[in-house]
Amino acid sequence: MIVLTAMSVCAWAQQPNIKANRLIHEKSPYLLQHAYNPVDWYSWQQEAFDKAKKEDKPIFLSIGYSTCHWCHVMEEESYSDLRIAKILNDNFIAIKVDREERPDIDSIYMQAVEAMTGSGGWPLNVFLTPDLKPFYGGTYFPPTSRWGQPGLDTVLIEIAQKWKTQKGSILRQAMDLKSGRTSTEGIPMTASSFSPMTHTLNQDTLKNAYEQLRSNFDNQNGGFGGAIKFPSSHMLSFLLRYWNRSHDPQALAMVEKTLHAMADGGIHDQIGGGFHRYSTDSFWRVPHFEKMLYDQAMLSMTYLEAYQATGKKEYVDVVRDILDYVLRDMTSSEGAFYSAEDADSQDERGQKREGTFYLWTANEISDVLSKEDAVVFDYYFGVEPGGNMRGDFGDKNILYVAHSIEETARQFGKSVEEIQNILQQAKAKLLAQRTQRTRPFRDDKVLTDWNGLMITSFASAAQVLDEPRYAQAAQKAADFLLAKMKRSDGRLMHRWRKGESAIGGFLDDYAFFTQGLLAAYEATFNPQYLQQAKFLVDEMIRLFGDKIAGGFFLRANDEQALIGRTKDAYDGAIPSGNSVAAMILGKLGRLMMEKRYEIQARATVDAFSAQVELYPSGFTYMLAALDYLLGPSREIVIAGDQNDPHTQAMVHEIHQHFMPNKVICLHPVGQQQARAIEALVPFIKDQKLMGGKSTAYVCSHYVCKLPVNDVKKLQPMLK
Repeated sequence: MIVLTAMSVCAWAQQPNIKANRLIHEKSPYLLQHAYNPVDWYSWQQEAFDKAKKEDKPIFLSIGYSTCHWCHVMEEESYSDLRIAKILNDNFIAIKVDREERPDIDSIYMQAVEAMTGSGGWPLNVFLTPDLKPFYGGTYFPPTSRWGQPGLDTVLIEIAQKWKTQKGSILRQAMDLKSGRTSTEGIPMTASSFSPMTHTLNQDTLKNAYEQLRSNFDNQNGGFGGAIKFPSSHMLSFLLRYWNRSHDPQALAMVEKTLHAMADGGIHDQIGGGFHRYSTDSFWRVPHFEKMLYDQAMLSMTYLEAYQATGKKEYVDVVRDILDYVLRDMTSSEGAFYSAEDADSQDERGQKREGTFYLWTANEISDVLSKEDAVVFDYYFGVEPGGNMRGDFGDKNILYVAHSIEETARQFGKSVEEIQNILQQAKAKLLAQRTQRTRPFRDDKVLTDWNGLMITSFASAAQVLDEPRYAQAAQKAADFLLAKMKRSDGRLMHRWRKGESAIGGFLDDYAFFTQGLLAAYEATFNPQYLQQAKFLVDEMIRLFGDKIAGGFFLRANDEQALIGRTKDAYDGAIPSGNSVAAMILGKLGRLMMEKRYEIQARATVDAFSAQVELYPSGFTYMLAALDYLLGPSREIVIAGDQNDPHTQAMVHEIHQHFMPNKVICLHPVGQQQARAIEALVPFIKDQKLMGGKSTAYVCSHYVCKLPVNDVKKLQPMLK
């Protein structure tokens, strides 16, 4: 089996009669994976649209991403097939799009396919008229008909024939995404039109979301629903906030059950750290093996918040496990974070298979460990001589926690500490051995929005864990984005790879990076980060704001329009740009006494109130923003020298408490430094040292309690 990746392009090109197509000039690893297909691919460009009109051909639009397993399958089965390529080249204009580079295009056509078929996913394959209106689409198509699915060859031939004989009918049925209407009955499209606000969201909305989550909770295994099961980090973070507000113990219990089950499962890379994309079963045991940067960012935040809420050290261990994996395997020399690692890798016979890099036979483990340690390791991690996997994985084992530390200690008559030492040393040896294997393909493009999420996690972990290297990682990544992804005119770019920044920034880039800058400020108290956050949030309002209906569009107002505009609030694999925008507007509004930010935050939440009321558990990060806006929030100012141990002790105490609705600011003692922060946070001018000692001011919506300069007196004010 051959799965073409950016790393194997050169080898593939050396085969006779294989020539590169236009995609060889692209930077996207996903597009480069198709650069030696016999398909005459275009990237998304005017030349392709003009050719479709000139030659009167429909467009075949294929959207995916570099670590998408079924995208690899279609590349191998169909796009490398000379017969299918000829059908495409003769009858269509074929366009390839990386959804991670162009989320705006993906969003529009995903909505179209979901409206047509009731479902969506990647690869996303859509047939368009020359003026880019979709008229047919789907996800994975096998090359020929099987499993009751039409083959891609059949679909292409039928559509090509209908285009020649029934083009008028196709044009009449094609979706008009600009107006949000279609002449095809029963397929509504609302890419750019939104119903007016009909509800005022309040604490009852938070409760309704909680009840929905509780009704869908898997009480036995944690998480929501059955197989397939996703981590859903923002749902867990919402539940922590709901528990913090309501004191309902069930909300916290749901979070802890899920976090423990995921940490013990095969979805967690027990040897190398980090989490895979999702579990194919309800037990969190057998994952889909790709690793996405955004999952590492959000899961590390949720485990960190769980530690603050409960004080349980096992959550800290998972946070460090994730962040250390990112630093080791997903960080560039410049400090930016890469996007993803593939699910597939080569086995010992040179064949590409999913999970090969992460699976072990019992003999492979016993070859690395001593006999005694291997027995302990196998018992703890559920290793079986014949393999613990199902299907065609043979004698391979996925590592998961089959028995607790305490059970393992009793089984072998050892102390918990002895078992922990054995497992720690064994994992280190197996990690070293695993580095000898062929690694999965790594998508090394840098995305501003996903880096913003990861900066938030590193900066937050630096605060809570007092870990300087995490603060340094957050700073280095933030500085990289400011230097490489922010143009001289202040505009953000979306993607960087191999020295080139490209593609104008989207709403998510501005919102997520602003969130990261605010977290970086709170971790370092460098006012530059707060100043940049204010600049970017003002730009976000100017460039993406919907002045009529509220909320924000995904694509900037002054950029050349696509065939439709999307404005989404649904919190899917990652929180929506609108949800994060509402959160940062609320936080910066409270911190900087900018009432207009708070008004904009509430308007953003209200813009989607009708949708949220219908299905509140689908908007959990938006509801986290609502939780912040409903209050009570806390604005905490520490007046003092950042290098003073007393100041540091106060800051440390603040970060030990789960207070998701807080912002923190340092009023430094130096005159120049003080002026810099006072220009951004004017209400701190009179909040100064008392008696020459570092002093804490704890306020709620600008109403402050009496200042204290003793950590013990500060503690009860934070509860």
